[in-house]
Amino acid sequence: MSKASVIIIGAGPAGLTAAYQLIKLGHPVTLIESTNQVGGMSRSLDMFGQIVDCGPHRFFTSDKIVNDFFHEIVGDNFTVVNRLTRIYYRNKFFDYPLKIGNVIGNISIFELTHILFSYFWIRIFPNKSVKTFKDWVTNKFGEKLFGMFFKSYTEKLWGISCNQIDADWASQRIKKLSLWEALISSIKGNKNNKHKTLVDVFAYPHKGTGSIYNEIAQRFENLGGKIIFEQKIETFIKQDSKITEIITQKGESYKADWIVSTMPMTSLIKGLSNVPQEVLDYTQKLYFRNTTLVYLEINNNELFPDNWIYVHSPEVTHGRITNFRNWCPTLTNGKNTSILCLEFWSFDSDSLWQKSDEYLSELAHKELLTLKLISENDRVLNSKVIKIPKCYPVYETGYMENLNPIIDYLNTVSNLKLIGRYGSFKYNNQDHSILMGLLLAKEIHTGVDQKLWDINTDSDYQESTEFNLSGYS
Repeated sequence: MSKASVIIIGAGPAGLTAAYQLIKLGHPVTLIESTNQVGGMSRSLDMFGQIVDCGPHRFFTSDKIVNDFFHEIVGDNFTVVNRLTRIYYRNKFFDYPLKIGNVIGNISIFELTHILFSYFWIRIFPNKSVKTFKDWVTNKFGEKLFGMFFKSYTEKLWGISCNQIDADWASQRIKKLSLWEALISSIKGNKNNKHKTLVDVFAYPHKGTGSIYNEIAQRFENLGGKIIFEQKIETFIKQDSKITEIITQKGESYKADWIVSTMPMTSLIKGLSNVPQEVLDYTQKLYFRNTTLVYLEINNNELFPDNWIYVHSPEVTHGRITNFRNWCPTLTNGKNTSILCLEFWSFDSDSLWQKSDEYLSELAHKELLTLKLISENDRVLNSKVIKIPKCYPVYETGYMENLNPIIDYLNTVSNLKLIGRYGSFKYNNQDHSILMGLLLAKEIHTGVDQKLWDINTDSDYQESTEFNLSGYS
């Protein structure tokens, strides 16, 4: 008995995982990718004689299914990296996650008093109507800590006020952070270093995060799967409740029993035939944020020890810096220089998105000097700019009122499934997208609903989970 054929659009973590699982189960699978490389935002690049990722992509999970899949693909080809991530704010470094002792050492008694007063005040008189990111964070940490460690970075990332960002964003991303637990952790410490957690360390492939997806793609093709590169889907032909054909911008036609999409949900809706006008109207109210990555090769191999830094300082435009020299020794290929990646976020209409590579490289260099993360003696040997559109689905207040009618409509298309960050309009990490791919394959193969829309609706990172060389326990 022949098994259902599948077309998967997008070769990022979700699409590749689903394709590989389905081909192993005997399904004919065609994977269509708009670029010339697999991995999506999690791809790795050869740059200036070294290996880099598209920003920091730490793989971590407490989900056994995802963890087992990681080890199936990566095997022993990874390094355990000692994690150091800090917040740069007002010319000082603050540990992230926050450690009370470190915070006290960096602020005045007046500020500490203000932090404690605002924290206990909100615990006694909490906001009973929590709708926005600011509401949620202020309720949990107080007004002062919100202003110091959440407001500036968040507004850089999203380009809108924290009063316009839905509380869902906070509940999904910082649910586990606790001021009380940070205080206990600062007192107890980890003196004997017996139990490493995901806060302390993470597993990282020797050849970059993208090597995970290169390996999956190779295995997929070895099993007979087909990857078609540099093809963008333009039209989805729908008859009754099924997609009968998809057509690319090059005019090529493809058909299958199932269509799986990881492309931006809003783009898919616009390309789908016979969509009611009210559904199209809802898509106009959902939007994404773009990322510009500026890579600078610096003639110094001892700049700062962090894997990455969250830049909360309002005097600079960028929001995060990755130092790839501090991730895995195999990335440098023996070179004695450091590659830094600065992240700038913008909308299509922002002037920053339109700036030239030369302008952006000079801006990145200037801002590093402003923060004193490099000195005047540190020379920029090479630079490269990569612009990635539609990186982050914007959780504007009330966004679910626009998203739910779209989901309801898409659920009426019986042979269409949406997964991944773009496809599901969710801020997924790699583990979320891989889980979507794994469960999607199971759903198509068995016919049993895996509740894909529920993945990453109430995220719990469980970074206190203990780490060991065979995985996470």
